[in-house]
Amino acid sequence: MSNPSPPDPVGVEASRSRLTVYGVIVLAVVLIALAAGVFPRLRQHAAVAVTTGELAIPTVILVEPSRSAPPSVVRLPAEIKALTEAPILARATGYVRNLSVDIGSSVTNGQVLAELETPELNQQLGSARAMKQQAEAALNLAKTTAARWSEMRAAKIVSSQEADEKAADAELKVAALGSAASEVRRLEELVGFARLTAPFDGIITARRTDTGQLVVAGSGVELFRLAQTRVLRVFVRVPQSLAGSAQNGIVAQVLLNEQPGRTYPARLIRTAGAIDPASRTLLVELELPNPDGTLLPGTFAQIEFPTQGTPMGWTIPANTLLFRAEGLVVAVVDTNGVVELRRITTGRDLGATVEVTAGLDPTTRIVLNPPDALATGMHVRIADTATGETRGLR
Repeated sequence: MSNPSPPDPVGVEASRSRLTVYGVIVLAVVLIALAAGVFPRLRQHAAVAVTTGELAIPTVILVEPSRSAPPSVVRLPAEIKALTEAPILARATGYVRNLSVDIGSSVTNGQVLAELETPELNQQLGSARAMKQQAEAALNLAKTTAARWSEMRAAKIVSSQEADEKAADAELKVAALGSAASEVRRLEELVGFARLTAPFDGIITARRTDTGQLVVAGSGVELFRLAQTRVLRVFVRVPQSLAGSAQNGIVAQVLLNEQPGRTYPARLIRTAGAIDPASRTLLVELELPNPDGTLLPGTFAQIEFPTQGTPMGWTIPANTLLFRAEGLVVAVVDTNGVVELRRITTGRDLGATVEVTAGLDPTTRIVLNPPDALATGMHVRIADTATGETRGLR
């Protein structure tokens, strides 16, 4: 039996070398594949992170406040009222017998508006007159008796005490007659109140009674309402900032929405003389002639009020305002692009713009159309409105 021949060392070594080469090649291929797939992904992720960070910084447009000059005329809401207005109530109890006027009727001072039927009051007046006659008769008798007793006292027929008693009784009867006469006059005046008359010239603006209705004196029920409308009162609440312009004698123009293009001159005649602490306004009264009755009391109007003074503050666009729990704020950006929400105090609302009286200065840069998510400390990019490009943080 022959022995096997030993392995060839050179062949084994060659096999191992080939395997090593193949392994290195495979590893190189894998590394190349990994490098080709991973590195671009890493670069892409890094680029996405950078882009995301850049997009997270909002781009804003900045505006600067402009100085607001006081307007030569400011328009304020106003209320028109009658120069004199009074309710007409009954002073006597009775039934409405007839009505002489109705709503819209023009009346003169002393004109009869209505008449009342007062049977109970008439009976009381008749009884009071009878009592007055009794008092007159008693007084006449007491005077005659006192004169006779005075003569008898002179003749020493009666005592002085008895004569004095008769004289005192006559004086009592004089007082009783005066009381009865006063009651008659009172009832006569009440009967006179059965005719309701106008206390001044004007127009009947309300009628709240009808023929046959029972009215009770002192009940507070209004039968008519009379207003004097030839001259009207115009009441305006002027803001505190313009109160210095409210001087007696100045002329303002009254405007009505239902009469565009037409104005009515009104003269300022008095002011309240004090600022209302609730509204921080000054109540102003103007006198408005209304000879033809065109204007109606109770009308809401607007008044062009002349003003004077120095510039009052700064003006900013209305779309820069943010409404927060602490009040009105604006987003202010500093030179480094950092946002600060600053609280402001507003004045006049001018529509597209708003007047700011406190919280701003001429160098303040304000964000136009600020997003609701804007908060203090955030960074922003500033858009160049001229080129449309954005500038980085400064």
